[in-house]
Amino acid sequence: MSAQADIRLLLAAPRGFCAGVERAIAIVEEALKRFGAPVFVRHEIVHNRHVVESLRRKGAIFVDELDEVPDGTDRPVIFSAHGVARAVVEEARRRNLFHIDATCPLVFKVHHEAQRHHAAGRHVLLIGHAGHPEVIGTMGQLPDGAITLVETLQDAETVTIPEDATGVAYVTQTTLSVMDTRAIVEALKRRFPDLQGPSKDDICYATTNRQEAVRALAQRADVVLVVGAPNSSNSRRLVEVAAEAGARAQLVERATDIDWQVITPGMTVGITAGASAPEVLVREVIDAFRDRFGAVAVEELRLRDEDVSFKLPPEVRRQA
Repeated sequence: MSAQADIRLLLAAPRGFCAGVERAIAIVEEALKRFGAPVFVRHEIVHNRHVVESLRRKGAIFVDELDEVPDGTDRPVIFSAHGVARAVVEEARRRNLFHIDATCPLVFKVHHEAQRHHAAGRHVLLIGHAGHPEVIGTMGQLPDGAITLVETLQDAETVTIPEDATGVAYVTQTTLSVMDTRAIVEALKRRFPDLQGPSKDDICYATTNRQEAVRALAQRADVVLVVGAPNSSNSRRLVEVAAEAGARAQLVERATDIDWQVITPGMTVGITAGASAPEVLVREVIDAFRDRFGAVAVEELRLRDEDVSFKLPPEVRRQA
């Protein structure tokens, strides 16, 4: 590392794409290769504009709801990595749409847990953020009234369950703040001593690892830049974790969003990326620093390696 560097960039590792995001993008790309363009994708396949626009240029058509897909089409319809309610799958079957589910396997795990608890007569509490596609999909696995959303610690202190429930259980959105969720779960356990939960945390490995890495990054950086989309839950949580650890934190969708006024020569700037942000955008940020400051030293802060991968669904899996 050069002693003459005007700016020191510290890159968190791991950062960027997780296995679920890589799988979802690969499903769209393989569907385009196998079936040709266009293919329909319900909602953003992952929360990143760069990724979505790249797939759109290749022939993906993004729709908000299935009623935007023409009747009688033989084109594939792909569900996003965030998961969908059962009603969406049922509609696709009713209309005989060729649908391919790109839901992250770790989100599927949460769906199965919620269904298992409901089958056992327990009322399910879902810790998550209202309106997020993953939360909508998870709540849509159960009948109305069978699952209650808990967003905050205050919610945990006041939530009630139906009198006819034989017990209570909780599941969580996979992209939450680890520390915040732990406090909510502890509050629920105080109120419901028989509370059932997952044998292993629902918050996914990638969310946990990236939050751990950005916390370490914030302790060594003056400013932390999180590369990610404004509607990306896991990216927004990284900003919160960095700020809680004492760094000035910014969410930047790409290099043009950097607030240069808070960055001065001599600083150490930490850089990480949410689980749906491609590495090309991180490199774009690094290049922007080099263009602006000239002498830039780049170092990686690696906390752990990731070797998780998920199989593609059989509809798009390449034959051996």
